[in-house]
Amino acid sequence: MRNLSALVLLILAGSLVPCSWAQGLGAVERREQAKENEVKQDELVNLEKQTARALQAKNVGLFQQIYGDDFVGILPSGRTVDKAGWIATIENSSIKYDSFGATDIQVRVFEDTAVVTCLWSSRGTENGHPFSRQLRVTHVYVYGQRGWQAIAGQETLLPG
Repeated sequence: MRNLSALVLLILAGSLVPCSWAQGLGAVERREQAKENEVKQDELVNLEKQTARALQAKNVGLFQQIYGDDFVGILPSGRTVDKAGWIATIENSSIKYDSFGATDIQVRVFEDTAVVTCLWSSRGTENGHPFSRQLRVTHVYVYGQRGWQAIAGQETLLPG
């Protein structure tokens, strides 16, 4: 009977060790996943800030690089554009920006897909007339061989 009790205790102790060890591994994996998500979020925040700088400078090279070939965007007017149309809109714009910034950047990562929302604030002139405007913007990114690629975008002009 004593041997049986010792055997039961040994079995129970053996079954608890792997359980606590597995829980420890789960915590490590969660920390690694959180760190990986933080890196992804930082990359996407930087892309949004680079996008704002590129728009101010009319640097279409950035859009050729980070916008996917199948990109579709919706302008504040409601017009849809593909990647080439977006680049042409920037190149042919009569807008001259004095400032352009991206703030309130929110990133949600879902494995290799991300949804990024932000506030674009800009001042400048259009056809010689001064303006100041804000837009809420949403971009959808997919991570692939070329890194993060924007595949969709929506701009909404805020009143005022």
